[in-house]
Amino acid sequence: MKVFIICSKAFYKDIPPIKEELEKMGYSVELPNSYYNPDAEKNSWAQGTKEHAEFKAKMFRMSEERMNSIDAVLTLNFEKNGKKNYIGGATFIEIYEAFMKNKKIYLYNDIPEGMLYDEISGFSPIIIHGNLSLIK
Repeated sequence: MKVFIICSKAFYKDIPPIKEELEKMGYSVELPNSYYNPDAEKNSWAQGTKEHAEFKAKMFRMSEERMNSIDAVLTLNFEKNGKKNYIGGATFIEIYEAFMKNKKIYLYNDIPEGMLYDEISGFSPIIIHGNLSLIK
């Protein structure tokens, strides 16, 4: 099984032990698009609004292509800036893409309260509460 980890850049620091555990369980793990270059978006902003928009479009297209080759997404949703179980806009879009391609959707923690609660609920994610053994 190939698992694509998706999350806010703020959670990249949390990925290594999760990736390692998934690999020990026999899974192939795909990492977020800008994992190896976390400053890419900030750098695109420094180049201007047009360049940032082009960067975002490139990332959205890359995610859509990657969805074709994976079996599941694991959404890491921790606290960010006082928001419990945070899921940002780009991650929400990746969850939607996974849903549209009939991929399994796992959330590390509960669905965040807020304006997207109903939409995320509609994707019927499997909430694992940090228990990676629930990924199957």
